[in-house]
Amino acid sequence: MTAQPAAAPQRREFTKRLNWVDGLSLGLSIPVGGFALIGYSIGILGAWTAMLLWGITCVIAIAQNFIFAELAAMFPNKPGGIALYAHEGWRRYFTPIGAVAAVGYWAGWSFGLAVYGLIIGQLLAAQFFPHSAWTVFDGTQHIGIAVFLAGAAIVAVWALNVFGIRPAVTANKLIGVVVLVTIAILLAGPFVTGHWHDRLTWGLGVMCWTAYGTEIAATFSPEYRDQRRDTPRALLSGGLLTLAFLVLGPLATTGVVGEKEITAQPVGFFIPVFSSIIGPAASVLTIVICGALFINMTAATADAGRALYGIARDGMIVRQLFHLNKQHMPARAMTLDLVVNLCLVFFVANTLGILFASNLGYMIAIVFALTGFLLLRRDRPAWPRPIKLGRAWLAVAAGLIIFNLVLIVVGALNPATAGYGGTTDQLVGLAILAIALVMFVFRRLVQDRAPLRFREVTPRLPEELSADQAFMEGVAPPGMTRADAETPVSADGMPS
Repeated sequence: MTAQPAAAPQRREFTKRLNWVDGLSLGLSIPVGGFALIGYSIGILGAWTAMLLWGITCVIAIAQNFIFAELAAMFPNKPGGIALYAHEGWRRYFTPIGAVAAVGYWAGWSFGLAVYGLIIGQLLAAQFFPHSAWTVFDGTQHIGIAVFLAGAAIVAVWALNVFGIRPAVTANKLIGVVVLVTIAILLAGPFVTGHWHDRLTWGLGVMCWTAYGTEIAATFSPEYRDQRRDTPRALLSGGLLTLAFLVLGPLATTGVVGEKEITAQPVGFFIPVFSSIIGPAASVLTIVICGALFINMTAATADAGRALYGIARDGMIVRQLFHLNKQHMPARAMTLDLVVNLCLVFFVANTLGILFASNLGYMIAIVFALTGFLLLRRDRPAWPRPIKLGRAWLAVAAGLIIFNLVLIVVGALNPATAGYGGTTDQLVGLAILAIALVMFVFRRLVQDRAPLRFREVTPRLPEELSADQAFMEGVAPPGMTRADAETPVSADGMPS
């Protein structure tokens, strides 16, 4: 009797378990996280100016989301978000741009874990451990209970994500319901109870473009059951919810306590606002605000992990990150995020350079994704586009590119104006982005043992892809099975 050869292990892929509501729950990080931090923009700008700029920014974000919906539909199996679409558009002209965009995008989402974790730690420490004064010196800084609470929050969001998408979605839904009810009280309560008075003023300043983050819904496109329907719905609903929260938030809250109170307590001012409507509830509101920030961290972990997985899958960083665990999660990439952010929290005393890098990298990824949209329209006009915008959107994309480039130039040349410090922070930020080029060269020369090419031949039609590539991109021709396209893989899901 002839022994049958063992079947080759199948490459693990993301499972299609999400709908647009799930995508929105993961994307709640932007409206609720942005709302939790509106005090900073009100204090710098004045409430009316903050409302105006938030409104403009949210409208721009919604317009960009329409463009990203088309790109997500073009590459339905490509994980990693908008940076991977930038790579598809640019690799025909200069392949390293994809690496820079992808690492910049990852930094924009990943480094936020440390920032939001520290805010959570400080809020909980101030509310529940106000007299705690003990510290431990770790060799670089003296750390107290707030830092340990921040570390615990980072570990918690890692655990929620690494064991499957459903725990993260469920946690975001449960926390999100409580947070949304609280925000509804804060938005409507001042007008219903008569506590609102006109205390708003105009001001000038620089604003962080938080609203752009609603594009996170595109990152989960390969996991939606009905990508053509769920992707644009998740993108649009997240954008509209963010618009409502960030425009109405300054109006409602400032009319209760005034701008001086908000400037003095840019996060804590929610407590007197809430108390004036409901009554004393400082502890409850502190937990709710921390819940809002925790939602942001959960989504950031999910997005950043998929970004690293996606760029490793496309050959731009070390191949070890091209791996999904048994729960079909990019556990190695998420664990790298965990380690990086714990190091930032416990050992980096001044994170201005890190913040500069994350914001600069994220904006660069946005610009390369928008230019990638224009390049793909020119280079692959016949590529299947289940969602296709009208020609007028080419002009819209061009205008958005110019607008975002102006923001990048002004922010990069004037980091102090944007709140990031000076030349040192610029150098730290640029050094982090330069790591992308180092990893790109290492992957191509050392791991792939391939020539270092800065331009690639790209297919004009899905028919020009190999069978395996077609399945990976979700554009395989009818009648072809996954077995026809399967390439040998190792036991952990890596190509052999």
